[in-house]
Amino acid sequence: MRKIILLSLSLILVLLSSCASVEKHNYQVTKLHAVKHLHEDIDKVYEQLQRHHPHLYQFTSKAILDFKFDSLKKAIDEPMDSRTLYKQLAAVTKYVGQGHMSLSPPSKQFTRKERKALKGSKFDINNLDFEYLDEKLFIVNARGNDSVLINAEVLKVADETPQDLIKEYNKIIASDGYNTTFHNRVAGNRFLAYYVKDKGRFDSISFTLRNLDSTFIKSYKRVLKTDAMQLKKDSIKMDSLDALKKKLPKLTKSEKKAKKIKLKAERKYKRDHGFIYDRNEYTRNLKFVGKDSSVALLKIRGFTRGNYKNFYEESFKTIDSLKSEALIIDLRNNFGGRLKEITYLYAYLTDKNYTMINPSEVNTRFPLLKSLMSNTTPTGLKILGGLIAPIIAPIEYLKSSKKDGQLYYRFNSAKEKEPNSLNFKGKIYVLINGNSFSASSILSSKLDGDNRVTFVGEETGGAYNGTVAGMYKVYELPNTKVRARIGLAHIDAPHKITPDGYGVKPDVEILPSYEDRLNNTDPELDWVLEDLGKNNY
Repeated sequence: MRKIILLSLSLILVLLSSCASVEKHNYQVTKLHAVKHLHEDIDKVYEQLQRHHPHLYQFTSKAILDFKFDSLKKAIDEPMDSRTLYKQLAAVTKYVGQGHMSLSPPSKQFTRKERKALKGSKFDINNLDFEYLDEKLFIVNARGNDSVLINAEVLKVADETPQDLIKEYNKIIASDGYNTTFHNRVAGNRFLAYYVKDKGRFDSISFTLRNLDSTFIKSYKRVLKTDAMQLKKDSIKMDSLDALKKKLPKLTKSEKKAKKIKLKAERKYKRDHGFIYDRNEYTRNLKFVGKDSSVALLKIRGFTRGNYKNFYEESFKTIDSLKSEALIIDLRNNFGGRLKEITYLYAYLTDKNYTMINPSEVNTRFPLLKSLMSNTTPTGLKILGGLIAPIIAPIEYLKSSKKDGQLYYRFNSAKEKEPNSLNFKGKIYVLINGNSFSASSILSSKLDGDNRVTFVGEETGGAYNGTVAGMYKVYELPNTKVRARIGLAHIDAPHKITPDGYGVKPDVEILPSYEDRLNNTDPELDWVLEDLGKNNY
């Protein structure tokens, strides 16, 4: 009995401590911080950049970057909250010219009771995807009951125009180098994420929309789990209860086996294609288009999930068996992902031995450990990192080397690879735009440098000459709790262009319009198919 009482008291103390911790955090991130503390945080983030970022002064000189940080400190002469500092600081750090380097404002924390209430909550605004073209923000895709809103133009978000909002967001969006195509593209694609960073978390929102000749207001509200369950019950009541009560027919042994095999095949298909459950779409798709469906179209939304090896092996087997003479790789709105995946994919796109990337410039021999030991890393993970450090450290040390005073780290993708026996030998086109970033831009740089493909679309958002990414240190500023994500390795393909600071530029520049979306046309793909027709592919 005594043990039960002690355990109960311990649990009560933990809960009270947790509630106090949440209250303290929320006060910390919403209060006005003293000027002295704001200046301290500005100095801290610059110090972290200087210590860890291997290409800090690639696009903006040290003298100019020093001046910008000093100017920011001088301009801040009165207290401000964390979110306001985030916006002003991000407008300076963007001059580092690395799209992977980002700042995030602190979020409100929730008590255990609040988290339980929010778990499973439903907010249908997450069913909407946005795009920004011709200075118009519109709904480019919608899931669920909102499919009727596709192509509707957003005239207002609450009481503000999207044009004014995106103009503000572009002040803090960092792209690689001097690239500009990334700004409006990513501001449209990730509009809601930037809106949350700007305004903070919200539970309701309204849009003023225009669809054809009709203008109307569409409102959204977060529905808590208890309310969502009630709505579901009401929905069931509205359906035919008699139909729900009907018993499912009992399956025979052979039918059960067939069903099991079918479900297993479906799981494998979803895993290989990188199924995105909350979006009900696949990361990778292969289909055949053009005259007689003879042209292979490989759509890759990202290099981030699923069993990519199975997918590419099966896809190129299919392409080879059908003797397709042309391949289109669609990398539009592909924000990147795994180096291993693009390295594996490239084996199907060349008939020569290749090296995907150069050894990466770093500021430490132990970038993985640096990443693990960030001040944002949970205590449990830090303890685990400390325990495995004696194993990781020698491996990292062997992967690093020094040349001419510069440290280099060798990722697996920096090793020479052999082409796959199923490598595609026909004509290749690659569709790109400003959201072709990170790994998709590195892949594009490699393909362009090897003169392997024809690029159609818009300059990539990722720089041709590489980017600082790979592994990250996420550092939380001590006073405002603003977080800085700092890349630790410079990742670049072997080929280079001058001037530095721009993306892979298309051989054929085609910029889609809002009118194209209204007419459900794809001008980049249409041009490729027309070009193939001229050449009798």
